[in-house]
Amino acid sequence: MNVQNSVDPAKSTKAAADWWRGGVIYQIYPRSFQDSTGDGVGDLKGITSRLEYIASLGVDAIWISPFFKSPMKDFGYDVSDYRDVDPMFGTMEDFQALLDQAHALNLKVMIDLVMSHTSDQHPWFVESRASRENPKSNWYVWADPKPDGTPPNNWLSIFGGSGWQWDTRRQQYYLHNFLSSQPDLNFHCREVQDALLDVARFWLDLGVDGFRLDTINFYFHDKELRDNPPLPMDQRNATIAPQVNPYNHQDHLYSKSQPENVAFLERLRALTDEYEGRACLGEIGDAQRGLEIMGEYTTGDKRMHMCYAFEFLEKRALTAAYTQQVFDQLAQKAGDAWPCWAFSNHDVPRHASRWGLDDAAIRQHAVLMMCLRGSACLYQGEELGLPEADVPFERLQDPYGIEFWPEFKGRDGCRTPMVWTAQDEQSGFSTGEPWLPVSSDQATRAVDRLEADPSSMLHHYRRAIALRHAHPALATGDQVDMTQNGPVLSFVRENGSERVFCAFNLGDATGEAAQPAGTWHVIGQDLGGSDTLTLEAGQFCLMVQSKR
Repeated sequence: MNVQNSVDPAKSTKAAADWWRGGVIYQIYPRSFQDSTGDGVGDLKGITSRLEYIASLGVDAIWISPFFKSPMKDFGYDVSDYRDVDPMFGTMEDFQALLDQAHALNLKVMIDLVMSHTSDQHPWFVESRASRENPKSNWYVWADPKPDGTPPNNWLSIFGGSGWQWDTRRQQYYLHNFLSSQPDLNFHCREVQDALLDVARFWLDLGVDGFRLDTINFYFHDKELRDNPPLPMDQRNATIAPQVNPYNHQDHLYSKSQPENVAFLERLRALTDEYEGRACLGEIGDAQRGLEIMGEYTTGDKRMHMCYAFEFLEKRALTAAYTQQVFDQLAQKAGDAWPCWAFSNHDVPRHASRWGLDDAAIRQHAVLMMCLRGSACLYQGEELGLPEADVPFERLQDPYGIEFWPEFKGRDGCRTPMVWTAQDEQSGFSTGEPWLPVSSDQATRAVDRLEADPSSMLHHYRRAIALRHAHPALATGDQVDMTQNGPVLSFVRENGSERVFCAFNLGDATGEAAQPAGTWHVIGQDLGGSDTLTLEAGQFCLMVQSKR
């Protein structure tokens, strides 16, 4: 079976309204994708110029990290105008051109909507902090100090220090779960909810196909501002900087993940459902209860379409035992949830380096992702097998890394520019000095070099994605009979017409997969799959059985 030719990648997008279910989404970090102006920063025109390449991968959609107007203290995740493009990235006309070209290539477009907080330069906050009586005075989370002048409770900021910032104008503290220049909106205020839903409608009217919703469980805070309890040492398993960041010393029972959030998510879903074929993907930031919250936020058809937690974005490798543990917990806590899995993104070290994978293991993990139940997110450059880049301290841009250096180097290593042409200056990303240095180690894996080699990682990812589209059981089917046998993880994906048996040796030693009953046909040979159930380290076996 020639999997690569079984689906035309340019026509792989599902036509149905539920294209997102089992879909493959390609994340673009716009600052680092393609610069069209020579200023060293990627932009919307640059993305548009590379859309044919993205379509050739066979993915269903792109997710573009924030490009709204922003002072860029947190590189676009601090929004100062939700309804306009930052000049650094181009214009609204540039975005419309991108949208039109993507749709012409059968690519859906999801944008990153940051609702939990704004920039302190957003007009809403400028008005809110002006006095305690103005019309937007309650749009952010304000609180009086304790009698001794200290913050109202013990809540901490993810980026270090107290989660409260004193404001001399109002003589009050305001809440910021991230930078002090990113004040948290007060979702207990109905007007805030309405304003944010109006923002979503604005982009839906323009034609976007959905939203990736940043920090979706941070929207509401505890009205009583109760202190968070301490988190026992053995439970401090946060994905990012678990030991050096005191944020990970608390159990965040009251500063996020509040029950009132569900009603707002239902309002957002109802709005989205007014438009055909739109989808919402929520990011759940909770190291202890991520899967439980995923189930709560995606159950039924009135909340989010899908969510992702951080289980597969951790430093802990995907062993057979751990992968089964995650899916067992998912079944117990969130049986109806529709997950979206990612191994890499703009917030964590690239998984090739994080898990110490060689090329064979990277290839195996790519196939594993395409076989797991759920949707899938690929991060730009993942299809090239890029390792984490080494960015020296003097070139760091990420405030998170600058704060906790050297024990935690921040997120710049996964955000360095995309490598397009191996021999060109700045690897084809820009004609100017890039905002982060281009990695010489990554340049050896540039797109042009891998395009020329049919056996390259790039072509392997294309074949893996095409395999998913060629077998409906892999895209949208149930997942049953997950078993761990030593280093080997096996499971079956099935729908009404076919069953696909999947076995992966995720360990270092030879292992055996149990022979499934019935007559099966091996597939995935052009992906490097094995035709035997005795699997060496890094090997996998895929077999299909028709139920007709």
